[in-house]
This record gives sequence, C-alpha cells and structure tokens, in this order.
Amino acid sequence: MKQGYETERAWIEVSLPNLRHNAHILQNLMPAGCELMAVVKCEAYGHGGVLTAKELERSGVGAFAVATVEEALRLRENGIRGEILILGYTDVRRAGDLYGYDLNQSVIGFEYAEALQKTAAHLGVTVRTHIKIDTGMHRLGIRAGNLSDVIRVFAMKNLEVCGMYTHLCCADSSAPEDIAFTKGQISSFYRLTDMLEREGVRLPKLHIQSSYGLLNYPRLKCDYVRAGIALYGVDSAPGTETVLKSQLRPVLSLKSRVVLIRDVKKGESVGYGRQFTAGRESRIAILPVGYGDGYPGDLSCGRGRVRIREYCAPVAGRVCMDQLAVDITEAETVKRGDTATLIGGEGMTDAPSIAAVSGRISNELLCRMGARLPVVPVG
Repeated sequence: MKQGYETERAWIEVSLPNLRHNAHILQNLMPAGCELMAVVKCEAYGHGGVLTAKELERSGVGAFAVATVEEALRLRENGIRGEILILGYTDVRRAGDLYGYDLNQSVIGFEYAEALQKTAAHLGVTVRTHIKIDTGMHRLGIRAGNLSDVIRVFAMKNLEVCGMYTHLCCADSSAPEDIAFTKGQISSFYRLTDMLEREGVRLPKLHIQSSYGLLNYPRLKCDYVRAGIALYGVDSAPGTETVLKSQLRPVLSLKSRVVLIRDVKKGESVGYGRQFTAGRESRIAILPVGYGDGYPGDLSCGRGRVRIREYCAPVAGRVCMDQLAVDITEAETVKRGDTATLIGGEGMTDAPSIAAVSGRISNELLCRMGARLPVVPVG
C-alpha cells in the first residue's frame, strides 16, 4: 500500500482479497440453489458500504441487504445493480423512491403493509417487498400465527411479494435453551410456509439464516443467506463455537501513525485526569486517533493494546477524542512514523478481543468506526 495523505493520521484498511475469500467460503457452505445476500448496512459494518458492495458484485454477488432507504439509494447511485433489500422501516411516503430505484422493502407489520399499499396505489406504482415474519424475536414483522394477515398482504395489488423471511435471535448460542428456542423459530416459519402452500399461495424466495444461522443451522431449505459479520471474517465474541468450521479471514484493520515520542520521567503523569503515572523512566508514543474515530474509551489505562512492529504495547492513561498515548518503554525499536494497528490481526488486537474488553460485540465495535476515517482498500 502506497503511503498518501489518507494514511497520514489514522485509517481503516480493508483487505479486498480477504473479503472475496470470505464470500467464496460462505457460498461453498450454502446448500445448492441458495444465494449469498451480503449485508452491507451501516457502511458494511464499518468497511465502506459502496466499496464493499462493488467488490462483492464484481465477484458475482447479486443480492444485498441494508437497513435504510438512504443506504439503498447510495448503493444504486454508485452503480450497484443487484437486488437490494431494506431490512428496516421506510416511511411509506418514499414509495416512489422504492419503485423508482427498484428496491425491495421489508413489510414490518400488517398495518404498515396497508399504508404502503395505499400510497403505492395512489402513485400508480407497484412496490417490491419481502414480508418479515415474527417467529419469536418480537421486534419487526407479522406474527407467524397470523396466517390471514400474511395472505392478505400477498393479495395486495400494488405490493409485489418477492420474498419472505424471519430472523433467528439467538442462533449464535450453544446453550440448550437457546438451541431449543431457535429450533422453535425455524419450525414456526416453515409451519407458516406449509399453510400458505395449502392455501394456494405461491411461495416467494425464503430466507431465515444470518451468519450464525448458516454456521449453526446449515441444512435449512432457503433461497438466501443474509451474511453480515461472517462476511467480514470475525466472530461477534471471542471463543464462539459453531457447528460448521470455516477459515474466514478478518477484512478490517484500524491503523494509525506514531506522530510523537515523549520521554516521561518517573512520577510524571500523562493525559486527562492523570490516570497514567510513570513508575519508571518511560517512553510514550502519541497516536492521532481516539474515541472520535471509534476506538473505545473503555480501553483506557492499559485495558487496550496496540501493535507496533513486533510489540503489543498498552494504552497509557485515558483514550482522548482525537489522540491516545501508548507506553512503548519496552519497545525500543519503535520510532516516529511507524504504523500502529489498533484493531486487526490476531491476539489482543483482534476485533472480538477488543470488543469483549470494551464490553461490546464485534458488530458494534466495527460499526462505530468514526465517519472521519478514510477507508483504504488493499489488494
């Protein structure tokens, strides 16, 4: 990677080879006839939504999922041609955009379907939809037991039902009670599809698995797998065990530069609140990155580690909004201008470990990367 202005302070590095590798691995795990739906919401979990979608589309991925209509429009306006499903709420007054940009909108409830149908009819358009089915998460969707409401949505003239799906809320868990709950969700969904077929409804494309749905319940009969965190090559939490073992590779790294090295005398303090006091003659490296860039403040005072050269150095004192200090007393060869890896690689700087120490999951950690960080593709 050539060093330029975009890497002079701090940046997100995205490995395109690893992204392609992960997509290929996941596709090989899917049953025949099942298609990868790449979840690229929230800037593709911090990886850059347009960048990620373009690379995946070049690699043959033809379906994408986002959270908002604005995310969907941005993909379309940047040339993404594949199917785009909006997983979350869209104001029905945006029905013209849904139609004009050929987007698929989730039906998040029966009353919502009625309102969307009314607006689409008024505009004289047909909106493509996927019906969300609530099988126990009780967040969005029509309850799986409300067969009549689901049938009524299928009958709405200005809504084209292209898909139907549910979400498994604890598919990542190996606890017996969570496995039982997940199996109950699966049974509830397929019981509904069986009833619809008996009522003469032609089933649209079905999807039930997200990342852990595929890795722990791989034999489900579906048309799509909505892969999010697995596509980006990290577990939500360290030590997560899955039924299918896969050789996924982390795609994202958060990096910065050593811009200053300070000699701190024994007894002197560093940073806000004097939370670090040198117990010896110390060398402190200053990195121009902080919680404003998404690096958690919970990693202050030695809880976080930063990899510089062959060293894994502790954070010294509080993480600031725009800067942090690292104790490099033991790292004798570190010099100004060196690259520091804050998130990425293996061990104490991998995303699941960093997330766990900061009281989060990897999904949240990656999504919170600050908007001011440039995303630099490599490979």
